[in-house]
Amino acid sequence: MNLGLKGKFAIVSGSTAGIGFAIAATLAAEGAEVIVNGRTEARVEAAVAKIRNRVDDAQVNGIAADLGTREGVEHLLRQAPAADIVVNNLGIFEAKPFAEISDADWMRFFEVNVMSGVRLARHYLRGMRERNWGRIIFISSESAVNIPVEMIHYGMTKTAQVAVARGLAESVAGTGVTVNSVLAGPTSSEGVGNFLQDVARSHGVNAGQVEKEFFERVRPTSLLKRFETPEEVAAVVAFVASAQGAVINGAAVRAEGGVVRSAL
Repeated sequence: MNLGLKGKFAIVSGSTAGIGFAIAATLAAEGAEVIVNGRTEARVEAAVAKIRNRVDDAQVNGIAADLGTREGVEHLLRQAPAADIVVNNLGIFEAKPFAEISDADWMRFFEVNVMSGVRLARHYLRGMRERNWGRIIFISSESAVNIPVEMIHYGMTKTAQVAVARGLAESVAGTGVTVNSVLAGPTSSEGVGNFLQDVARSHGVNAGQVEKEFFERVRPTSLLKRFETPEEVAAVVAFVASAQGAVINGAAVRAEGGVVRSAL
């Protein structure tokens, strides 16, 4: 299927590794011109080189900026003032008991996970409406629905992303612009991989056993019964971003491996 992305200009926040990197690489493979983003020049340059090595004739460049800050967003916007596709992937997570989550933690998570996407959408949506075509996608999580007791502050930000996406979609009704969120499930990203290895070492077992126990005890409703790959999530995002995905708007697209038990 031709996704109709050739010549489209895409920005993927937080895309030097994991789901963000996979999305950037997938969009580049579909012919889009892609901006990779990360906080450091070294990480960005490495990710750009990796995509160019994977994808023949990839149109990919990088912008190093900490989009978890207003100043970082402004830096990126000066270098890339217009875009056809914006994927708000930047996000942080940590496991912490509710009583230990400080005010500073709550604000940091909201600033990085929610406000980075809000600021990018606020800027790029205007041009998308003028051109009558655009895609804004928030990479949310099954944690938006199943708030994890071990990281309530993270779950709060994922729910907020879904709400922002739906509200923005309402604001562009009847246009060629769509705004959606994608609910990813537990994914074998760089951070998760490191976490599994750390737990495995501390308990004297292998990472495979930790993964098996995770889905038995922490996410028992999963139908997939394994961590998703970043590429599997990226394939869903690419379709939502595509010309073929025009009828998907205002949706919380579930790509979470069946963790959410609701049929709707």
